[in-house]
Amino acid sequence: MKTYLLKFIILVFWGISLVEQVYPQSSASDSLFHPYKVNYWVTAPIIGVGLVTNYIGIPLTQNKDELTPLEIEALKREREILNGFDSWALKQDPSQIDVFEKYSDYTLMTGVVLPALLLFDKQIRKDWSDVLLIYLETMSITPNIYEWSFLGPAFQNRIRPVAYYDQLNFDQKKAGNNRNSFYSGHVASVAASTFFMAKVFSDYHPEIGAYEFLLYAAATIPPLVLGYFRVKALKHFPSDVIVGLAVGAFCGIIIPEFHRLSEEDIKLGLYSNSEAIGITLNWQPNILK
Repeated sequence: MKTYLLKFIILVFWGISLVEQVYPQSSASDSLFHPYKVNYWVTAPIIGVGLVTNYIGIPLTQNKDELTPLEIEALKREREILNGFDSWALKQDPSQIDVFEKYSDYTLMTGVVLPALLLFDKQIRKDWSDVLLIYLETMSITPNIYEWSFLGPAFQNRIRPVAYYDQLNFDQKKAGNNRNSFYSGHVASVAASTFFMAKVFSDYHPEIGAYEFLLYAAATIPPLVLGYFRVKALKHFPSDVIVGLAVGAFCGIIIPEFHRLSEEDIKLGLYSNSEAIGITLNWQPNILK
């Protein structure tokens, strides 16, 4: 597994160097070009509060009530009505769950540090402190969405595939954490990281044009690989992985985009007619210009 991760990192290095050769940095993109605006008085508290709420949220999602024998018995009936897309998670080899869980841990650790490769880009390296703060903000908000939003285990109690397997004993199934199948927080974190990379590189190199979609396509690979390992480890159903990928991709793109906003992007006004008086707010982000 470590060999595959090393090959992937080397491939990313090669990809960055290839793009820089095909699209060399022009004088118009020198030290005067700063696509992001970071308000330290806003960003730092967001990161700080996010760390605190994340610290509070983890035990709340992990320490749920254990599954009862009746709940586990009822899963036999649920297995019969499970949709075809998710039923793949119930056709795995349960003897391999520890192996694939280790694989998923390696992939997670590698995925969240991949944005460090952005520092090999000269344009990005000169703004490394701002980019780092935006990344920390992204990785602070992403797990909080998992822990506190209606999509995550604070409101959802989908039981993990591991509890469905007759080959496993009750002690392996009963953990309260097995109520946290929906959605995959691991996949969301890695997707936020890789899509953040694609977004930042594209913002610093607008000259690549439509080739940015290749970067976003590449950004889906690590979270999908991680999602595959999580399904094989009986931690999630495929739909859990897809939702985690979507949430992470959204955070990885939209949070850096917020830092591109300027006064011209937001217009505030008043309106009135025969029926009402109100305020208008028009947001036109850079991605639409």
